[in-house]
This record gives sequence, C-alpha cells and structure tokens, in this order.
Amino acid sequence: MSTEHAVELAHAGPANSTEYIKHHLTHLNNGGMNLDTFWVSLMLGLVFLAIFIYVARKATSGVPGRLQSFVEMVLELVQDLVKSAFHAKSNVIGPLSLTIFVWVWLLNAMDFLPVDLLPKIGDLFGVHHLRVVPTADVNHTFGMSLSVLVMIIAFSIKAKGVGGWTKELFTAPFHAHGFAAIILAPINFVFQMIELLAKPISLALRLFGNMYAGELIFILIALLPWYVQWMLGGPWAIFHILVVTLQAFVFMILTIVYLSLAVEKH
Repeated sequence: MSTEHAVELAHAGPANSTEYIKHHLTHLNNGGMNLDTFWVSLMLGLVFLAIFIYVARKATSGVPGRLQSFVEMVLELVQDLVKSAFHAKSNVIGPLSLTIFVWVWLLNAMDFLPVDLLPKIGDLFGVHHLRVVPTADVNHTFGMSLSVLVMIIAFSIKAKGVGGWTKELFTAPFHAHGFAAIILAPINFVFQMIELLAKPISLALRLFGNMYAGELIFILIALLPWYVQWMLGGPWAIFHILVVTLQAFVFMILTIVYLSLAVEKH
C-alpha cells in the first residue's frame, strides 16, 4: 500500500468497528517515536508548572481562594505521605512526589475527554492518528519507571557510598561470614538484581495496564448507540475518576517507599 493511499484511508476514517479500534490505538509515530505521547506529556507538564507557579506567586496569608485551597490540600497530602513513608532527610523527595502525583494524574485524566474529540480536531490539521492518554503508552510508563530506578540507585549511593552500596549487593538478603559469605555472594547479587529490576517493571506495567484498559473501554463504549453511551459512559467515567486518582497515588507512594528502602541499611 502506498503512503498516499494510506493517508487517504486514514482521512476517510475507519470503515468498521475493528478499524475504528485500531485507528484509535495507533500512535502518531515518526522515526520510532510516539509524538502524541511526547507532546501531550510536555504540554501537561507545562500546565502543571504554570498552575503551581501562579498559585505560589498569588498566595495570600488571608482567606485563600478555591485554587489556592486545592493546591494547599494537595501539598499537605503529599507532605504527610512523605513524612510517614520516608524517614531520611531529603530536599528532593517532597518536590519529586508532588510532581509525580500531579503530573501522572493529569496524564491519566486525558482519558476523560471524548474519544473522538482531539483525533477529530487533529484530523482537520492533517494529523490522522492521535492517542491522547500518555500513560496508556508503555514506552512512557517505562520511561518514568526507569527514571525512578536511576533515583533509587542514586539515593542508595548517596546514603551508603559506592562501597557500601556495592557491598550490600553481595551481602543481602542472606547475611553470612567467612567462606559462607563468598558462597552466598552470587546468590545475593542475583536476588538484589531481581528486586531492583522488579520495581520499575511493576511500576510501569501497573500504570500502563490500568490506563490502557480504561482507554479501550471508552473506545468500546463509543462504538455503541448514543443512548447506550449515556447509560454506560457516565457511570464508567465516575468509576474511572477513582482509577485515575488511585493510579497516580500508587505510582507516587511506591516511588517514596522504594526511595526510603534505598537509603535504609539492611
């Protein structure tokens, strides 16, 4: 199939339910990079920064407005969670946790937009494929989880030193002395690697799986008659609010816990 014919088919729209689903699950891709995931994530990150910077500059010690009250509520929630789960001192963990929670929530919340809204708008400008839920892209969730992995290693090295972290890789979880320690060192290292790699994999797949399933259900609902869409779409959207918030919360709290474990000595 030629490129011109493919573009014509995309512009004409999907011919049946199968094509409709495939169309909505196809990324705007260029050179192996999902451009829709990148640009939506970037724009929502800028929205997050703009709102919080605006509130910080307009903050008042008097009676706060609704936006300031909401931001302060989110800040207090994150601060309380950090204090209860992270027992070391760090100037990074608070801002990091806040960024993760709000940004991931915004990424997840794109699922609330009507399925055809942004793709139809994009189609007017020659963009024939557009997925607007970045966390339904496994590349994005793995990118975030790998960033957490890097921070786990960095926190461990900062707290224990390169020598202390390296020693821990070969002496935990099975502690021994003398010749037994030498025998157990390779086994300890394998267990440490499994534990270390399981953390980003579980973070990425948990978020991706939940958001991909939610996106797919909304697409399937959009295929139904309009009166059935109203009957099913509303209740599912209300339930999905909990899913969107819960997944952002879980990603944040697990990151805090993993970083707390990284700075603790066995």
